[in-house]
Parts: sequence; C-alpha cells; structure tokens
Amino acid sequence: MTWNYGDIYDAVGAVLAPEKPCLIHEDRVVTWGEFNRRTNNLARRFLNRGAQASDKVAFYLRNHPAYMEGVAACFKARLTHVNVNYRYVADELWYILDNSDSKIVIYGSEFAEQVRGLRERLPKVEMWLEVCDATPEVEFAVSFDELAEIGDGAPLDIPRSGDDMIFLYTGGTTGMPKGVMWAHDDHWLAGAAGATPATNMVPPKSVAEHAANVKAAGGGGVLLPCCPLMHGTGLFTAIGSLAQGGAVVTMAGHSFDAAEAWTQVARHKVTGLAIVGDAFAKPLLRALDDEQGRYDISSVVSIISSGVMWSPEVKKGLLRHNPKMVLIDSFGASEAMGFGRSDTTADGTTEVAKFTLGPFCKVFTEDLREVKPGSGEVGFVARSGAIPRGYYKDPEKTAKTFPVIDGVRYSMPGDYCRPEADGTLTLLGRGSVCINTAGEKVYPEEVEEVLKEHEAVHDALVVGVPDEKWGQMVTAVIQMERGAALDEEALREFVRKRLAGYKTPKRIITIESIGRASNGKADYKGVTAYAKQALGIA
Repeated sequence: MTWNYGDIYDAVGAVLAPEKPCLIHEDRVVTWGEFNRRTNNLARRFLNRGAQASDKVAFYLRNHPAYMEGVAACFKARLTHVNVNYRYVADELWYILDNSDSKIVIYGSEFAEQVRGLRERLPKVEMWLEVCDATPEVEFAVSFDELAEIGDGAPLDIPRSGDDMIFLYTGGTTGMPKGVMWAHDDHWLAGAAGATPATNMVPPKSVAEHAANVKAAGGGGVLLPCCPLMHGTGLFTAIGSLAQGGAVVTMAGHSFDAAEAWTQVARHKVTGLAIVGDAFAKPLLRALDDEQGRYDISSVVSIISSGVMWSPEVKKGLLRHNPKMVLIDSFGASEAMGFGRSDTTADGTTEVAKFTLGPFCKVFTEDLREVKPGSGEVGFVARSGAIPRGYYKDPEKTAKTFPVIDGVRYSMPGDYCRPEADGTLTLLGRGSVCINTAGEKVYPEEVEEVLKEHEAVHDALVVGVPDEKWGQMVTAVIQMERGAALDEEALREFVRKRLAGYKTPKRIITIESIGRASNGKADYKGVTAYAKQALGIA
C-alpha cells in the first residue's frame, strides 16, 4: 500500500460533516465542505492552465487559510510544495524560486513589490497567484480566491502516486538553502499517520480504513501552529492534522503574540499547539502567569515542540495551568522525523535532552561505525526506513547526509548523540553549530561571509549565546582590520541590507584575533565562551 495526501484528503473530506470547521483565521472559518470544494477547484485550475505532475509551487505568504488550501490543491493535482521564507530579501528569494524550478508562486499581497522586482529574473514562473482581499495589486497576477471559487468543486479523477513530492527548503552550513525531497509515502509513514511507538496506535492498512477511522472518531482535534507554516514544524503538523480530519487555526499577527494565542485557544477550543522551544514556550507561560485565570486552556491536550528543546522549568510552569496536558519534545529534523520523543506530564518529567530512541534509529561515528548503546561513546544519530529521497539538485550533499551503511540507507543530519543502555538517547547538540533564534535557523557561515565583505572587518565568527527572548541570540565576534574602529550599528545595517533581518547579529563585539587553526577551522566553542564573557552572560 502506498500513500498520497491527495487521496487521503479526498477520502477524509468525503466522510466528515461538511459544516465541520477545517481552517480558522480570525473571524473566518473555512468548513470541510468549503475546503473540499475550493481545493478541488484550485487543483483543476492548475492542471487546466498547463501544470504537469511534479511541477513546483512556491508558497510566499504568512500563516493564512490560503497556505493549507494551496498545499492541499498541490497534493490533489500532484504538484510539489516549495516553502519560501517570507523574511528573505531579493537575492535570497530569487535563489529559492530559481533553484526549485517553481512554475507557480502563491504569495501574499503584502509582498507585491518584491514580486514585481523578481518577475524578470524568474522566466520559469508561469503563474503568479496573489492572496488578496479583492483585485491583485500586481498587474500580471491572478487572484487566489477567484481561482478557488471557479468550478463545481468535484474531486479530480486522476491516479496519484506515493512518490509525489513535498519540498522543504532548509538552510545549509554554506548559506545556500537545500530542498529536502519528501515523498508522500515516506512522509506519511514517518509520522503523519499518527501511529508511532509512542502513541501505541496500529497504523491503518489503506486510505479507506484510515477514512473509516476518522469518521468513527468524528474527525480530529484543533491545532494551533504558533510557528510559521513556511517552516517544517508548522507545515508538517498542519498537514498531519488535516489528514486526521482536524482543524488548523492560524493567527494574523506578523510576530508571535502569546496573549493572542491563548485567546484563540479559548475561543476555538484548541486541543494542540505546535511550537519551537522556549522562544514560544516562555512567552506562553508568561502570559498565563501575568493574568491568572484570564484564559481557558482546559481544551489543550498537548503542546509539541520540534527543532529546539524547551526547558523543564517552563514545562512545569505550563502544567500548573493545565495539569492534563502532555508536553512533547519531538526530536527530528527537516531531513528526518522520528529520531526520538520525550513526554512530560504532571506525573513526571523526562530529563532534558533525553529521548526515547525511535525504532529505526542508530548512532554512528564519523567513520560510519555503529555506536553501541551504553558504551559511553558519542556519534551521529541516523534513521532508516521512511526518510527523504535527498536534496533537490544536490547529489553531493545528498550522499553525505543520506549515506548507505551495510546496505541500508540512512538520514544523518548531523546531531551529536549518546545512546544509553536503557534505550534512550542523550542529545548533545548539532555538529554544524547551527543557531536557533526564535524558531529560525541561522547558519553562521552565511552571516560571517557577509560581515567579511565589509572593509573594516578582517575576520568574523558568528555564534549563538543564551537569551531570554530569542532562545539564542545571534552574536558576531569580529577581528577588525588594523586601524579600523568598530561601528556596531553600521555593521548591523550592512548585514541587514543583504540578509533577512533575523540573521542580523543582535550584538557585535571585537576580539584581537579569531585564532583560526592552520587548516582554517575556527574554535566556535572558545569564541562562544568569549562572547558570553564579554556580554556578561553566565
């Protein structure tokens, strides 16, 4: 049996009550009946306008019902989703759209000016679809809502494949994002099916059986992705929620507002939240502590964090406000799901960085020798089975991240771990010194190369230091050219003009010498300690 989300959404949509909420955004509610009709119409419009199976569709918009409607339409038309970070500037945007070979771009009207500037540089794009209230601001664009409303909403009668793709672009250590290629079949089996060792659920044997289970349950829960849908945590949880017949709530703000999140939880009886570590969890807890009793969060069954761990103290604080919740650390990456999972309840908590090891996971040394549990040795965690097909148009990085070991293909993104004798996994950190700041990934080398373009900078390293607000604060440590003086704000502005705002260092400090080794490698650990000391961070 192979799985395709287009088939799953068709089957689930057919068994649910048409008036059941599907997508909720402020005062707007898209029911499952409307969702079925609009996504079928969109899929048919895409194909009628010349789109072919496996063509790429880029999503350049904030959290909005149109995002998941567009994703579902792609699934049904056998087109490939491509995420675009809306914080990117012109050259970064061009790179994603060009590298992905996108034929269709769905964008929010707020980005109209950027789209105008990109059009001439992207001849492969055949359709620009604007999510707008009325007439598109861009003269060559088509209204998203207009296409969604054209047609009778009948399901498409086309054969689909488990090999149809979902692309998730993720940053790279060289600064160039890579398109992770997930086949529908692998993505479903890796976790979206809801059947994992942690849940003790028996996976369905067919799409029909899955739809029958959804019908018997009356549909799924209500998910609020606090993080952007353009990132893996938000997107993948939302895809899974709709596949289970649930509803997805999105917020309209341009930045995360914890008070608004809890307001939506109370208003729509949200059962699950998706976050990215303490950058979201701490504001959520603070909002509850500051106004005790204001928000009814009794409907919440679980909060899941993926990509960044969150601290036990924050979990305990949240559980004081709703002891029935399960707080979940999901250990995964854009390149793999299901490395491990750690659950915290009011009855007890798992030690931070300690995960129950997934059934398809092993740990290997750098020379691809398996690390035995309990040996005390450290290595890279790897997962076999349902994993991505690789990176789009990058066979070299694909071979490195998805090695074949003793005839078995693994995903090995670069997380250092120690497998314990009791079957758990202790996470030690990412080997790539990736910085996680408020849910965004920042890879130091990209920012370093921009800094080193400035005439006053001789050398630079970028590190993450602990920060209450950001989780990790992007911090630059620079070696000035002889005779040059530091103008911190001017350097920050220099970076901001070339990279997305969240990549701009919050602080820039100087050092007499970066102290690179003879092979050019830098001591990130030592420089991080120096930065923390200079900034007075314990």
